Amino acid sequence: MKWNQHWELAGKHSFLSPSGYHWLNYDSEKLRQVYLNQAAKERGTKLHALASDLINMGVRLPRNNNTLNAFVNDAIGYRMRSEQTLYFSPHCFGTADAIQYNEKKHLLRIHDLKTGYIPAHMEQLEIYASLFFLEYNYDPHDITTILRIYQCDEVIEETADPDVLCSIMDTIVNFESILSDLDTEVSES
Repeated sequence: MKWNQHWELAGKHSFLSPSGYHWLNYDSEKLRQVYLNQAAKERGTKLHALASDLINMGVRLPRNNNTLNAFVNDAIGYRMRSEQTLYFSPHCFGTADAIQYNEKKHLLRIHDLKTGYIPAHMEQLEIYASLFFLEYNYDPHDITTILRIYQCDEVIEETADPDVLCSIMDTIVNFESILSDLDTEVSES
């Protein structure tokens, strides 16, 4: 048998993939909903990449209430770093959409771009902040932390509670210890 090669499909997955067989149970409305959700995720990924490129190149967008424009312009204005990975362990790390730490003002700023319509939660940004404090060994009580979510042409800003960040940090450290022990158990079995 001479098999067809399909080199262009290497590393890709189809929407109606055999390994994602759950679609066999979809009706046409569920199929439509799942497809549109996936398309929205892909659009969000592309918008995040565009925002990062614009920030890194210092290209401002027209001033208006548009979510992307406000996010990009604010990140440039605050001289933020785009797509910065914050790392505590192999079990706990993440990439902040935009972040800046001003050592002179003792001010940490984290901004998050949301391109979907499901309401965002500040906990995600609190985890990024906690990762920052763990990775760089700062005390959240010594630094003012401003968190912003850009979504649906609105900006939600909150000053993080240092005690909440410390609690998240404690949880991360505790869970990392548990997961490290589990890694050892799994590798020895």
